[in-house]
Amino acid sequence: QVQLVESGGGLVQAGGSLRLSCAASGLSFSNYNMGWFRQAPGKEREFVASISWRGGSAYVDSEKGRFTISRDNAKNTVYLQMNSLKPEDTAIYYCAAQSGYIGAPVARMTSQYAYFGQGTQVTVSS
Repeated sequence: QVQLVESGGGLVQAGGSLRLSCAASGLSFSNYNMGWFRQAPGKEREFVASISWRGGSAYVDSEKGRFTISRDNAKNTVYLQMNSLKPEDTAIYYCAAQSGYIGAPVARMTSQYAYFGQGTQVTVSS
């Protein structure tokens, strides 16, 4: 059974930083592209960042330079470092494992991901 467990969310002031972690189990983690999505109240879930099985990354344009995705295959964990946080970053952040074949390009659509975690709440106060 695949499990993705996010942690590291919380309440932070604008301008602060958080590092989210996602521990994966039940899958061959090193073979999967991984992603981070977020969902704010009343909005659809949106792409934030993704990282390929080999370490190549992609970001939503608005977050380039503030967010960094990384992975540690030895620990079956993917991270999202978030700096210079803004109130509009407030959302539930979800980790996801992409479906498809090994070597597929990183995806940005939720429909391209096979597994999602339960999410971790990030709240940025002004």
